[in-house]
Amino acid sequence: MTTRLKSLGDWIAEVAELTQPDKIHWCDGSEQEYRALIDLMLANGTLIELNQKTYPNCYLHRSDPQDVARVEHLTYVCTTNQEDAGPNNNWMPPDEAKALLTECFRGSMRGRTMYVIPYCMGPLDSPYARCGVEVTDSPYVAANMHLMTRMGKAALERIERDGTFVKGLHCTGELDPERRYIMHFPEELLIMSYGSGYGGNALLGKKCHALRIASWQARDEGWLAEHMLIVGIENPRGETHYIAAAFPSACGKTNLAMLIPPESHKGWKVWTLGDDIAWLHLGEDGRLRAINPEAGYFGVVPGTNRQTNRNAFEMITHDTIFTNVALTADNEPWWEEKNEGVPVIDWLGKPYEPGNGPAAHPNSRFTVSAKQNPSYSSLAEAPEGVPISALIFGGRRRELAPLVYEAKDWAHGVLVGASVASETTAAATGKVGIVRRDPMAMKPFCGYNFGDYWAHWLSFAERSSRLPKIFHVNWFRRSPDGKFLWPGFGENLRVLRWIIERCENRAGAVETPIGYLPRPEDLDVSGLDVSPQTLEQLLAVEPEQWRNEMKDLGAYFEQFGDRLPKRLREEHRRVVEALG
Repeated sequence: MTTRLKSLGDWIAEVAELTQPDKIHWCDGSEQEYRALIDLMLANGTLIELNQKTYPNCYLHRSDPQDVARVEHLTYVCTTNQEDAGPNNNWMPPDEAKALLTECFRGSMRGRTMYVIPYCMGPLDSPYARCGVEVTDSPYVAANMHLMTRMGKAALERIERDGTFVKGLHCTGELDPERRYIMHFPEELLIMSYGSGYGGNALLGKKCHALRIASWQARDEGWLAEHMLIVGIENPRGETHYIAAAFPSACGKTNLAMLIPPESHKGWKVWTLGDDIAWLHLGEDGRLRAINPEAGYFGVVPGTNRQTNRNAFEMITHDTIFTNVALTADNEPWWEEKNEGVPVIDWLGKPYEPGNGPAAHPNSRFTVSAKQNPSYSSLAEAPEGVPISALIFGGRRRELAPLVYEAKDWAHGVLVGASVASETTAAATGKVGIVRRDPMAMKPFCGYNFGDYWAHWLSFAERSSRLPKIFHVNWFRRSPDGKFLWPGFGENLRVLRWIIERCENRAGAVETPIGYLPRPEDLDVSGLDVSPQTLEQLLAVEPEQWRNEMKDLGAYFEQFGDRLPKRLREEHRRVVEALG
């Protein structure tokens, strides 16, 4: 396989001359090719075969112990003008970044095969889809891209028709943490990643393309590329509402995307269209429509069990690549809170010793095709996407943020999204449990200045009068003694019901300075072990805490200077004044 597209052929020749691979393999996306990649990695020790009776076609990959998460401090957006990247991104002049990486890549694939991976983000026949080509020396990356994207011959045919694509050059290099760079050149639709084999740093179709580069494309073309799940909620009458929701990594996105209705909600169904990324476009009717650019999941596995996420648990019992999990004596994958089996080998490949830390890495992962999910919706392949009734933002906050509240209008909703803050998790390097600002859950992923990004969000109100309502949720509020106040998981459907009923103008609420909150009688908590006092705590708005929050948010906004939209300043001031 090769290409008729001159610009692609020329680029591949240029990359090959720089990196000097022994062989070049154009990926066709076939099952035979995937099998060959697996066999190659089994032979060279990159993969370990798991118990094929209980976990058929499942394998374990162990990454370098110093290469286990996204490296935000080594991730750059390289724009001609530093202000275009904004204070929310690390910046390097494009010429300087290319000179640095050119020396890293020079001869870096000698003795290796260079894989050329044409891929499509979104349904192949969707006008909203965008394509890319990743060049890599990693068969692990090629196999994961097979599961994560629509990759191969059909994608190449679309690229040749469109005549445009995002270029992604990746090399694992020496895996030296001091020589690791993930560089984005949005003005050229180019990604260069060196020195990491870890998912988000190496699977360039995911965060690098589908968020950092796509957010730039979206701003230029008038749409949104967001760190959002897409889920369909079907009521017993057969009516389905689609919701897109943004949460920082490891804050329950996958669990919400695959929510299983509780016993109290017989007849309700939840359909998964995506667990991580949504591309949102205005349809001809003025409604916001969403596609999931991905075709698979690269999910955090610790905490996944039959109770927390039965769909995910069943989904990963076959045809799955696990990364950095532990092993049981009978060679099954194991992770914390799996609630089945006992680990004997830890994620480093050493005998597991209780007391020496977790058996599986806290950011250990599974890669699997979305079609294996029992709640998979075939509308994930719908070229036109699905209409969005509500947008939800959320984070992990022990206090402050109530269980749920509704923004007063679109501009206020943009403020709500811009104010998202969450306790950090193991999905990124650094300390865990620190509250940090993560606007729209896009802090690590927005490919340009947040000030311009918020202005782009605000502009949608000028283009449509049929935009979805915006909400904020917090499943993680705790009592003074540290216990979670809300049961979460399947019971979150009760909150989603209120959200949907608000979109239909059928549910009550009370106006507060931060937005509209349900009254206790507006939420169905029948059958739950949630006392009236607990519900009161869950829905409480503490003015002093919120005054401090708004003061902190105002200070955060100051770093964006003149790029901060005037309308966002006005929204912030309005909330401050309402709080007194």
